[in-house]
Amino acid sequence: MRSNRAKMRAGVSMAATLPMLVGALALGIPAAHAADAPHRDTLAGTKPAWATAKADQGASSDNAQYSGRVYLAGRDAAGLAAYAKAVSDPDSASYGKYLTARQARNRFGATAAQVAAVKSWLTSAGLKVTDTTRHYVAVSGDVAAAERAFGTQLHNYTRSGHTYRAPTKSASVPVHLAGAVLTVTGLDTAPHRASHDDTLPPPDTVFRNSGPFSSYYGSNTASTLPEAYGTKIPYAIKGYTGKQLRAAYGAGTRTGKGVRIAITDAYASPTIAFDAATYAKKHGDATWKTGQLHQVLPKKYTDTKDCSAAGWYGEETLDVEAVHAVAPAADVTYVGSASCNDDDLLDALGKVVDRHLADIVSNSWGGLEADATPDLLAAYDQTFQLGAVEGIGFYFSSGDNGDELANSHTKQTEFPVSSAWATAVGGTSLAVGKNNSYLWETGWGTEKAVLSADGKSWTDFPGVFTSGAGGGTSKLVAEPNYQQGVVPDALAKANSATGNRVVPDIAAIADPNTGFLVGQTQTLPDGKTQAYDEYRIGGTSLAAPVIAGVQALAQEAAGGKPLGFANPAIYARYGSKAYHDVTDNPTGSGLAVARVDFANGYDATEGLTTSVRSLGKDSSLSAVKGYDDVTGVGTPAPGYVESYRRH
Repeated sequence: MRSNRAKMRAGVSMAATLPMLVGALALGIPAAHAADAPHRDTLAGTKPAWATAKADQGASSDNAQYSGRVYLAGRDAAGLAAYAKAVSDPDSASYGKYLTARQARNRFGATAAQVAAVKSWLTSAGLKVTDTTRHYVAVSGDVAAAERAFGTQLHNYTRSGHTYRAPTKSASVPVHLAGAVLTVTGLDTAPHRASHDDTLPPPDTVFRNSGPFSSYYGSNTASTLPEAYGTKIPYAIKGYTGKQLRAAYGAGTRTGKGVRIAITDAYASPTIAFDAATYAKKHGDATWKTGQLHQVLPKKYTDTKDCSAAGWYGEETLDVEAVHAVAPAADVTYVGSASCNDDDLLDALGKVVDRHLADIVSNSWGGLEADATPDLLAAYDQTFQLGAVEGIGFYFSSGDNGDELANSHTKQTEFPVSSAWATAVGGTSLAVGKNNSYLWETGWGTEKAVLSADGKSWTDFPGVFTSGAGGGTSKLVAEPNYQQGVVPDALAKANSATGNRVVPDIAAIADPNTGFLVGQTQTLPDGKTQAYDEYRIGGTSLAAPVIAGVQALAQEAAGGKPLGFANPAIYARYGSKAYHDVTDNPTGSGLAVARVDFANGYDATEGLTTSVRSLGKDSSLSAVKGYDDVTGVGTPAPGYVESYRRH
C-alpha cells in the first residue's frame, strides 16, 4: 500500500512537543492537552508540519466549506490503554480476560453526557452535526464556524506543488471538554488515502504470467539461459497453492475450525464468491460452506476513481483466497470500506470492533509514516486498543518498497503498521520443494537484470532494486515494551536515544517471484468479455492474510481461546523452535530465479521479456540471524501453531 496522507502534525513548537507526543501515542493515550488560552485546551498534533510560514498563502475564505470528525476520547482513555496492555501480556494476571463488545463500550466508551456536550459545543459554533457514532461526531459548515469551534485560523499553504488548507496553530477545545475529545480531523485538506500493498496490482485487463514455470522451487532449471551466482537457476514457480503454504508453515491437521477472521479493504469485488469457490475447487482447498464467507459493506462508495476501485477488487480476492488456503475451515468476513480514505478505513475497522465480527483481522493497506498525522494515529490506536480488550488482533502488511528510500527519497516505515498496537507482517522469498517440503526462506528483496541482446549474459547483473518487504525504525512511535531485549539497539535507537518501534514483528511469503496463485474474474484483452483467470502475485499483501490464517490455526490449537493482540506472545516465543530464523543467504551462495513475462501483461502478441530476479536484496534492510527489520522474529515453523496448544 502506500498513501498520500498529510505529513506529521506537531504542536505550536514541534521541537518542544514531539517527544511527549510520541510517548503518548506509543502507549495509545491521547496526546497531552496544553492550555493555549484561559478556557481552552490544545489538541496536540492537529497542525501539520508542512503548514509553515514560508508556505503560507494567506487566509482561507470564510465561506469555504469544512467537513471533519471530532473523535471521542471515551470515559477512561488511560484505563483503556492499560487494560489493553494487561490482557495482551502473557505474564499478566489479566492475560486473556477479555471483555465483550458491550462491556468494553460500557467501561471505556463515551458517555451520553460527553456526546451531548461535544455536539452542543459544535452546534453553538455554527457547525452542523451530520453523523454521530460511538467513536466520533461528524460535522460540516463553513471555515468561519470551524475557526470558532477549534480556536485556530485556517490558511492556504503550498505543498509539493499543490495548495491545501491547514490550521495556523493546533486546534483547541473548551477546557470542560478536554477529557471528552480525543482529536479532530479534516482541518487540513491534503489527501488522507491508503493504497493496497500488491507489488503487482491486478489491472482492469487480465494479467497473466508467461512461463516457463517451476511447479515447486527448482523443479524446472533454465538450462538455456545464462548462469547466475555461478550456477544454472530455476524458473520462477507458477504460483504456490494452499497445500504448499500449509506445509511450509506447519499447519498439520489444523484447519482454523471455529475461528473467525475478518479482512478489511476498500470497496468490494462483485465476483468474490464465484472466484473464491472456483479457485478452491481447482486447487484442492476445502469447499466453501454455505455462510462461511460474509460481506459487511457500506451503503455507498466514494472516490472510486481516485482510489482505483478495480485494483482493490484484486486485493480482496488475494486476501480471501489466501486466508482460506491456509485456514480452510475458518469463518471469513470481508468488511469493505466506502473508499481508500483513512476516515472510511477507520469506519471499517470500527465495525469489526463494535460488532466483534472476528478475533483476527487481516489488513493489506497503509501509507508512508511521514504522511501520517498524530490526529489519525490517535484514532487508529484507540480502535486497536478497543479491539485488544475484546481479544481482537490486527495484522498489517509492512509494505512493498523496502526502506522506502527509492519510493519517497526518505528511509522510513509505513503506517498504521508502525503502530505499537498492530502486528506488523514482513515478507520473505519462500522455497517449497518436492512433496511440499520446506527448503528455506530469504528476506524478500528483489534485484532485476534483463537478458542481453545476444542471450549470453544478464545485463548489469544483479541489476536494480525493484521491490522488497517494508521495514525499519519508526520516527513517531516509542519502543514498545514487548520489543525491548529482543530488537537490537542498532535498530531500536536508530532515530532516538530512547528507542522507537521497529517493523516488522513476524513474516511470511511475499516475493511475487515465489508467490501465490490467485484466481479472479477479469476483463479479457477484447475489453468486453469477463472471465475467470489466474496469475501469480506477491507483496506483503500476501504475507498478512497468510499470517492471519496461521493465527487462526494457532487459536484452534489454543482451544478456540482468542489470541487477541498477539505481539507480546509472538515475542515471548522469540529464539524458540516456533520460528524459522530467516536470513538473506541461507544456502551460502547467491540465489535467483529466471522469469519470462508477456511484454503487454497478457499474451505474446507484443513479445516476451526475460529477466533474472535475485533474492534477498532488500534495499538497505537485511534479514540476519536473530531479529531483523525484514522478517522480525522470523516465520512460523512447524512448532509455532502447536506452541499455543493448551496443556
